[in-house]
Amino acid sequence: MSPRVVLIGPPGSGKSTVGQLLADRFGVAFRDTDTDVETAAGKSVGDIFIEDGEERFRELEAEAVRRALAEHGGVLSLGGGAILDEATRELLAGHTVVYLEIGLSQAVQRVGLASARPLLVLNPRSQLKKLMDARRPIYEGLARITVATDERKPDEVVDEIVKGLEP
Repeated sequence: MSPRVVLIGPPGSGKSTVGQLLADRFGVAFRDTDTDVETAAGKSVGDIFIEDGEERFRELEAEAVRRALAEHGGVLSLGGGAILDEATRELLAGHTVVYLEIGLSQAVQRVGLASARPLLVLNPRSQLKKLMDARRPIYEGLARITVATDERKPDEVVDEIVKGLEP
């Protein structure tokens, strides 16, 4: 079994919202690896970062992604940083990967500057810009389809993904 679509992108790009709508459109299940990590750890992503550190979170995340890619047949959303793991990038090579692209100003609006996201604690706008700049080439390299999400409703993004998946 293999996911029908794997969504990647930075925080605020709409992976969870679009993923659920896309799964509904296809009549399949939606799965989010951040939720899988929280379930496995018995605590929130933020608490994992604070109590166990980013390295432990990344280990849990890589395992969650590996498992989901092997056993989930629906729409799969990866945490924004999951693509930093080389083994994860290799696993994604055989999948239909969609990169949800977002500009910095939209990401800041959606994520909020008083964010509970662990990597955005100090100077969130600057941190988000650095994170997005560093990850963009990886997202672009992994994606079969790139869909811009700025100033667009989730349904419009889903429509473009569906259109992009047509043969």
